[in-house]
Amino acid sequence: MKIFNLPDLGEGLPEAEIAEWHVKIGDEVQVDQPLLSMETAKALVEIPSPYSGRIVQLFGQPGDILKTGAPLVEFDSLAADQTTKETGTVAGQLEESNAVIHEPILNLSHSKTGAVKATPHVRALAKQLGVDLNTVVPENANGIMTTHDVELAAKDHPLSDGFIALHSVRRAMAETMSHSKAEVVPVTVMEDAVLIHWQVGTDITVRLIQALIKACQEEPALNAWFDGKTLSRKLFSEINIGIALDTDLGLWVPVIHRAESLTPAECRREIDGLKSKVNSREIPREQLRGATILLSNFGKFQGRYATPVVVPPTVAILGVGKQRDEVVALEGKVQVYPVLPLSLTVDHRAVTGGEAARFLSVVINFLQTDR
Repeated sequence: MKIFNLPDLGEGLPEAEIAEWHVKIGDEVQVDQPLLSMETAKALVEIPSPYSGRIVQLFGQPGDILKTGAPLVEFDSLAADQTTKETGTVAGQLEESNAVIHEPILNLSHSKTGAVKATPHVRALAKQLGVDLNTVVPENANGIMTTHDVELAAKDHPLSDGFIALHSVRRAMAETMSHSKAEVVPVTVMEDAVLIHWQVGTDITVRLIQALIKACQEEPALNAWFDGKTLSRKLFSEINIGIALDTDLGLWVPVIHRAESLTPAECRREIDGLKSKVNSREIPREQLRGATILLSNFGKFQGRYATPVVVPPTVAILGVGKQRDEVVALEGKVQVYPVLPLSLTVDHRAVTGGEAARFLSVVINFLQTDR
């Protein structure tokens, strides 16, 4: 039998969720025929068959989350042998053997030979379920791991009563936030922009994007990526702004690429187009990656200030609170003006306090200028 494993669906994504199977056990399929649709943190992806042949087994049901490299489809070996072998890139990697593999273990309490004994299929299942074979005691006297052993080990950590596992975009958001918390050293600077010259009908989002562009051009340290492993950074001349969009499915961050090249009207059309694609779940993966700085306008819902989360490898995010009218003393006069609260979070490993303060100052000056 030939096992087709879940391939890397892009950007090294660690997992994907089965959305819909397009085939069933016993079906005869052709090379490149769609097998199933899978949902990642980025988009819906249709996975084609690497073989022509008969399907023997499908691993998982709609809603199941599979790790990259986990078994996906098992084919009849005779039919699969007649097809070109898989390369292990886009199409994934094959487990072609049922031979028992012996590998050293960390805990020798359940093996006299000091090795985990399991077939590739069992190892793949353990990877899919997040089970460390070093911690599993096989029931068989011969010490060979079985799928039953792995499944029992997986059940040792069930969800607590009333809890439901996160899926797709919301699950990806949780993992991204955890990664940020573990890696980034955040510092947040807060200040208000007094909107003295704003006219009724001003496009707030476009104006904010223009302010970000101006600030990135004058203080480029914030329009950058940082690599914590090598303690290195990459500055960008192009300004790719990731815009946080709240949806029922979770947080999406589509990217306006080369925002500095767009007119205000073009920028508004780009924003509307990204929102439409996100809502219809038809946004291409390339429009969800490559951000060099982030913008979160949470104020359209509620809230003045926040500590927005920097998502690596970016080093800065501007949070915008709810606009309000406030009594302001300006140029010796006391008057009521609209005020826009701003919260700028930076990764202090890559950005100094002075750079962050100067960046925010440019943003505020731009917003307060008559344009």
